[in-house]
Amino acid sequence: MMLVGYSSSSDEESDAGGVQAGVAPDHNKTFPRNCLQDGDGSDCPTTKKLKIEKSSPSTRLPLPGCLLSMFPEDEEPQTEDSSLHDGRIRSFKHERGNWATYVYFPYNPEEEFGELMEVLLSTAAAFGVVLAPQEEFHLSLSQTVVLRHHWIQPFIQSLKAGLTPCKRFVSSASRLKVYCNAEKTRTFLGMEVVTGHAQLLNVVRVVDRTLTDFHLDTFYQDPSFHVSLAWCVGDFTVQLTQCLHELQNLVDNHEEEPYQLWLDCAELRCCAGNKTFRFPLDA
Repeated sequence: MMLVGYSSSSDEESDAGGVQAGVAPDHNKTFPRNCLQDGDGSDCPTTKKLKIEKSSPSTRLPLPGCLLSMFPEDEEPQTEDSSLHDGRIRSFKHERGNWATYVYFPYNPEEEFGELMEVLLSTAAAFGVVLAPQEEFHLSLSQTVVLRHHWIQPFIQSLKAGLTPCKRFVSSASRLKVYCNAEKTRTFLGMEVVTGHAQLLNVVRVVDRTLTDFHLDTFYQDPSFHVSLAWCVGDFTVQLTQCLHELQNLVDNHEEEPYQLWLDCAELRCCAGNKTFRFPLDA
């Protein structure tokens, strides 16, 4: 399991294929046009002013700033301090040009869901398991994989083409289940899907075909479709399972009737780094 940031973006942009993308602020550096005309900085005003004079072999003239900015250091250290991410640990090392990517259906919780979450978290804490609610809720349809930057557009176009025959549907979840990532570094309380399983499998087949074309890992062979509700650092599978019956009773008797988490599976999304691509499904 890797660290995944679930931040949303208010910015939207269209890619070449017409897919809407929410884009975070672009942190790529820009340079003066006259410093990049020939790609070697020969027309940079600063370069023109340099005049090489007689000097000893050991003397080196400083490079102009416009040239230095063209070749940033590739060995910039990456921060892996888990304390900066609520104790979460990356499942693979961050590398420049690698984009963590996953496919999912979003879930927008209603007020009643928030009330149930408060009761579930306080009950788990009474059993010694302190859980943090998810910052964003979704139902995953892929593992988290790594895309090179130049793969993103062809990957998105392939996914868009494959989804053409897929229709929107409604899915529901009501069974609580405990999950732990492969590295045993995080434990999750999730709500498993009870309706819409067949339709979700059809979408996974489409996603898997695109992943296979790019030689990436496909989804689990027998997936347990679920919405992760809360998590904690470490392997607390045993402790959380011990109180699962009490937690499920809270769901089954919420406001005197079983609680159902409903997902309107009308728009598939793909998060690749700081970009979110949206794929509306036909009615």
